[in-house]
Amino acid sequence: MTERPKVLIAEDEETIVESLSFLMEKEGYDVSIATDGQMAIAMIVRDLPDMVLLDVMMPGCDGFDVVRAVRENPQTRPVPIMMLTAKTREVDRRKGLELGVDDFVTKPFSTRDVVSRVKAMLAGDRN
Repeated sequence: MTERPKVLIAEDEETIVESLSFLMEKEGYDVSIATDGQMAIAMIVRDLPDMVLLDVMMPGCDGFDVVRAVRENPQTRPVPIMMLTAKTREVDRRKGLELGVDDFVTKPFSTRDVVSRVKAMLAGDRN
């Protein structure tokens, strides 16, 4: 039996965490959850997930700080990151892309859409 793909959801909004983790687990992913930026960085380094769903605005350090830390570490650099954000300003999107975010999803979003985008990214079908 092959190992289930590991997805880390770094998000502090409980309802989003619940719906995303439910659908991800239903799709066969092994889901872990970080509720702040520092926890997300520690879990990414420790567990090396196959994919990270990352909220921009979190307690501690924000999503941009997490991306910066992940991309600066040679061990974690290849981990795909999909950023979840309520920020729709182009400058925020550009900042994320410059830091190395692989995909952006603007809140509110369809959790099913996010799951299908995760599936595509894990299959290697990156835009």
